[in-house]
Parts: sequence; structure tokens; C-alpha cells
Amino acid sequence: MSCWDTLMDYGLRSVGIGERLLPRSDFTLCQQFVLIGSGLIWNIYFGVLALFCGFFLAVALALARAARAPLWRKPAEWFVFVFRGSPLFIQFFLAYEVLTLLPRSGIDIAIGPVSFNIHTAWTTRAWAGALFVLFLNTAAYSAEIFHGALRSVPKGDIEAAEAYGMTGWTRFRRITFPTMLRLAWPAYTNEAIFLFHATTLVFFSGFPAWQQRGDALYYASYFADKTFNPFIPYPIVAFYFVLLTLLLIAGFGLVGRRLNRHLPAAGRPAFRFRPQLLR
Repeated sequence: MSCWDTLMDYGLRSVGIGERLLPRSDFTLCQQFVLIGSGLIWNIYFGVLALFCGFFLAVALALARAARAPLWRKPAEWFVFVFRGSPLFIQFFLAYEVLTLLPRSGIDIAIGPVSFNIHTAWTTRAWAGALFVLFLNTAAYSAEIFHGALRSVPKGDIEAAEAYGMTGWTRFRRITFPTMLRLAWPAYTNEAIFLFHATTLVFFSGFPAWQQRGDALYYASYFADKTFNPFIPYPIVAFYFVLLTLLLIAGFGLVGRRLNRHLPAAGRPAFRFRPQLLR
């Protein structure tokens, strides 16, 4: 089988397209690259959706943390504290255990004469349950970044906006939010990179792979177990994530330059990659 045939057969296997059975013997380097790359689709799925949805929740949490009313500030502070204070690995397991306690037949809800059933079986699958955990986790970390940036918005900008008659939503939309985003963007870029790296923990979580359709680390572990040689599949996973990190840096860099287009080149904040040893 040529490498092109392998790509056609296994390139989209992780999403249910192509060969149903994994290769059993005579593993080639092409098979390992193709299948691990196929599994990377799930890592990208987790990262993109969690980052996109988490952004809006993070902004809301940052605004709630900056609110004067304890009714808004305290729940936001506790949410951020819990998800930043506990390991992501433990959050996966706790979420899975909680979701398995839901009735398998679903939850019946009656509102007056109308009743309907909410199915819950899908929540224990990785594509839903693991995504939910990643979404909450990145929202908590991003909220702390945005809250710090929100407090760093120069008072002069706010006073100038008030002098022009901007108040409330208009001032937030045109002055506060763009400045907050510009100040937070370098740190938020790091958070996006950490989030995509954290998607590999889905393999170790309680959420099972369905019909051998797992992420990149799932296929790397399969090849390592079959060949008794972890020094080929795991470096391939690292290679793919290095490429993904470079793409993230390039993409977020374009957005960062757009946010800072009004500043002189010397005054633009530079991105610095600061890896964390513990998530």
C-alpha cells in the first residue's frame, strides 16, 4: 500500500470516514503519521470550540469580577478560583463521574401542559463532556487575564471618553473593550497555546474513545503498544503540536498587529511564549 493509499484510507478515520479497522502489523512510518494526524482533528476540535465559547464566558466573568455588587463579583471570583485552583486532570474525572450519575433515560421536564425529555447519554462521550470541561477551564484562566487587563485600562482613556460624552455601552464598546483586548492579547495567546496542549489530556480522562476514534495521543499510544517503540509515535505527536503552535502564534500575531495598528512599532507589546510546567 502506497502512502497516498494510506492517506485516502486513514486520513479521516478519526471522524468515521475511511477504513474501520486499524492496521495490525507491518506498521509503516506513513501509517503512523497519517493516523496520528487524523487524531489531531479531535484535538483541533476541542481547542477551537473551547477557545471560541470560552472567550465570551471569560469576558463576562471578567466584567463580573470588576463589578461593585457582590452578587455578581463573588460567584465569578469563586468560579475562577475553583477552576484555576484544581488540576485539569482532576476536573475531567470529576465531570465524568458527575455526568454518569445522570439518568440514562434522560431527564423529564414539564412546563405546564408541555413536557419533554432531555437526553443525557451523549454527555459522557468525549466530544461533549471533555469539551465542556475544557470550555470552563479556559474561561476561568482567560477571565483572570481579561480582568487584569481591564484593571490596567488607562484612566486617561476613560476620562477622555467621558469628555466626549461616551457613557455606558458606547464607552465600553469603543474604548474599554478594545483597550482591554489589546493589553490582554499576548497573555491570551499563551492561554490558547496551553489549551491546545491540554487537549491531549482527554486521552487520559475518564471519557472513552468511541469505536477506536480517538485523538492524536490515542493513536500514538496504539502504535507504541503494538511496536513496543514509543520513540517514533510520540515524537510525531510532538511534531504535529509544534506545527499547531506555530500556526497559533502566526494567527494570533496577525490579530495582535491589527489590535495595535494605531501604535508606533516601538510601543507595541511583544508576544513572549512562557510555557507552564503545571496547568
